[in-house]
Amino acid sequence: MDLTTLLTELSKGFATFTWGNAVMILVGLILIYLAIVKEYEPVLLLPIGFGCLMANLGMSNQVGFMKVIYDAGISTELFPLLIFIGVGAMIDFSPLLSQPSMVLLGAAGQFGIYGTLLLALALGFPLNQAASIGVIGAIDGPTAIFVGTKLAPEIVAPIAVAAYSYMSLIPIIQPPIMKLMTTRKERLIRMEYSPKPVSRLTLIIFPILVTLLVALVAPDAAPLMAALMLGNLLREALVVERLSKMVQNELINIATLFLGLAIGSTMTAESFLNWSTLAILGLGLLAFVIDTVAGLLFGKLMSVITHGKVNPLIGACGISAFPMAGRLSAKMALEEDPSNFILMHAMGSNTAGQLGSVIAGGILLALVTGIP
Repeated sequence: MDLTTLLTELSKGFATFTWGNAVMILVGLILIYLAIVKEYEPVLLLPIGFGCLMANLGMSNQVGFMKVIYDAGISTELFPLLIFIGVGAMIDFSPLLSQPSMVLLGAAGQFGIYGTLLLALALGFPLNQAASIGVIGAIDGPTAIFVGTKLAPEIVAPIAVAAYSYMSLIPIIQPPIMKLMTTRKERLIRMEYSPKPVSRLTLIIFPILVTLLVALVAPDAAPLMAALMLGNLLREALVVERLSKMVQNELINIATLFLGLAIGSTMTAESFLNWSTLAILGLGLLAFVIDTVAGLLFGKLMSVITHGKVNPLIGACGISAFPMAGRLSAKMALEEDPSNFILMHAMGSNTAGQLGSVIAGGILLALVTGIP
């Protein structure tokens, strides 16, 4: 090989490298920084950030092994489903089953999805993209990716990045809203936790019954709900402990790693550096804020109806983002009064939000795909 050929080969990478690639590499490095230094959802942001680096160094989801991972796990919706099996195995639905009224907060926590959908339509996004953008408000990465892949695969990358980024920023975004929307007196409300006993039979029947009902009433949400309930059944059956531990650890970790890399590999300069992406990120944040506000307002309403027996803070975790949102609401109450423990109530609301986000995504899929 002569010197000219050698220099040509060595400069291949530089020949196609643009300022846009440099900007996106900086974005990837910021995500990695947030994951390692700030510890904001490192399991999610670190592989997404590294995938972004790869995408802008010639290893996008259109070439090589990243294409194989993307086609196998994102195009087929496999990774979100595998992650949901692991999430289901981590969830204890006892707080929700002993406090069925928490379902109302889980429903209130989805208001931002539909409000943002209407705003996105007003801004000129087509219906399929507007619906996918709205689902960011659920702050549920797998649901956002599942819906986005089906309705608007061309914008699934910014949708996924927004959903996971806002999930990691819950401790920063939600507290100011919670303090603004509630008084100190409301945050000091104590909630007695005297749960009705939930039998093992009930815990086993619940995931089976939910799967049947959702598959019949909202079939478009059935795959996600079935995956979530399968994981929960593995947990509650108490006869497959090895499988339960495996899906909570190895399965969800592997799926999250590959999903993060696959999503990051779509973050090329060509697809990301445009006004549409910025609008998606902004609308996703707005959906998150509206969900939080709606949940808090509904929590305040429940507080009034029960004559001060409900702490409105538990309304903020009616979004998905399990268990982070529930822990944050409980932490906010503890900051006002170190002896005020509302964690179990918050987890009831949070698990209701997890179910609500899946059902909301299924409703959007049914509505949008049903329109010619």
